[in-house]
Amino acid sequence: MLLVATYSRGARTTLRNVCRSHEETVVRRFGRAALLAETELGAFLACRLRAKHGADVQVERTEPFNEYAAVRSAVREAAAAYEDRDARSTPYTKFAAGTDHPDPATMSGTEL
Repeated sequence: MLLVATYSRGARTTLRNVCRSHEETVVRRFGRAALLAETELGAFLACRLRAKHGADVQVERTEPFNEYAAVRSAVREAAAAYEDRDARSTPYTKFAAGTDHPDPATMSGTEL
């Protein structure tokens, strides 16, 4: 998919018009940003926005997040265990203390 983010009023207006005119190409709309289908039409629309608004439009190519390929099983298991905790008000740091679950400092320093 193509993520198109806008940084000016004019670029947002053009993005809104593009999304209304090409609903079949829009995967999701987020106000100042939109996900466009990764098709030639999606690329054309993104390039058109960049040509019209320059640096006020940022385009990034995205790929779906596959948690089983990108995330260690320990992190997935910790997330599931944390969501199943008894006390909803317990912060993750306290929840993970003294367990085999990864601590937030380690996770924040480890790239996917």
